[in-house]
Amino acid sequence: MKKEPKKGSASLEEPAHQIRLPGWLVKEEVGLGDFVTRLTYRAGIQPCAGCQKRAAGLNRWVSFSRR
Repeated sequence: MKKEPKKGSASLEEPAHQIRLPGWLVKEEVGLGDFVTRLTYRAGIQPCAGCQKRAAGLNRWVSFSRR
């Protein structure tokens, strides 16, 4: 039986999926939303009002960490 996460505790939740990558590829745990935010920033795309909400949702869904 899976525990239901508490509402409003998004920063304390474990991501639904965790992808482990080699240590030389990532130095710290990074969520998918943070990755997309960095990528779009470097591409010169200006963030919109919904970007933080999208990034938080993606971070809850997938994270990348070291092995």
